Amino acid sequence: MKDKVVVITGASSGIGLACAKEFTSAGAKVVLAARHEDKLQLASGKLQLAGNNELTSERTADWRLPSADFCLTVVTDVSKQDDCKKLIDETIKHYGRLDVLINNAGISMRALFEEVDLKVLHELMDINFWGTVYCTKYALPYLLKAKGSVVGMSSIAGKKGLPGRTGYSASKFAIEGFLETLRIENLKKDLHVLVACPGFTTSNIRNTALSKDGTAQGESPRDENNMMSADEVAKRIYKAVIHRRRDLVLTSNGKLTVLLNKFFPAFMDKMVYNHMAKEADSPFK
Repeated sequence: MKDKVVVITGASSGIGLACAKEFTSAGAKVVLAARHEDKLQLASGKLQLAGNNELTSERTADWRLPSADFCLTVVTDVSKQDDCKKLIDETIKHYGRLDVLINNAGISMRALFEEVDLKVLHELMDINFWGTVYCTKYALPYLLKAKGSVVGMSSIAGKKGLPGRTGYSASKFAIEGFLETLRIENLKKDLHVLVACPGFTTSNIRNTALSKDGTAQGESPRDENNMMSADEVAKRIYKAVIHRRRDLVLTSNGKLTVLLNKFFPAFMDKMVYNHMAKEADSPFK
């Protein structure tokens, strides 16, 4: 990753920011994209601070930022096609190349389909699915030139439908279909396509998840203490990019869910229903 250029959407917090730290620690230059300027600047500051701390760490004494110009921030709403084009244009203008695109920006929801306002599903698809499509579309010529990597942030919910998350699961299933097709189309062009499926991860995605009327859910309905950390997810994604893996399914529960669903889908329907019904204030029982 030395001097490679990595674009990360949804980079102001959670897995996105953790990926930025992981890739810069390997010598990459990163482009942080998110909707809010103030949060982007804060994330950039955290990245610089992390680099300074690493430089004074005996454990990683050989760690070096690639240059003073290791980070670029671009305010981007991935649901807007023009913003996604601007993100890639600014990256090429600033660094002259693009090697890795990490489509991390995303939002979740929690509501029964029979009760949810359809605008919620539209917003989920606009951000999660279309955001991935737009960014990948404009990045593709440069990624093909670099024989680089496209990373799509799917979910276990992209492998098994989760009750109360129709819009979220639908968007993740759509991402997987899109990226699988993209991989096949470019088999002879050395484009690497990774579909990453974290399980439940410590991030703010559940706090910002939309309720049935489109307002933010607020407090997470799950115990965040026993989840995989965003830093650990980022480490796994970095390794998967380096080794050009096709798929990355994380957490033991996630892997077990995917495996059992292949052979016992009806049984897993009941298991998933019962598991999700245990959430605080679950919309179903």
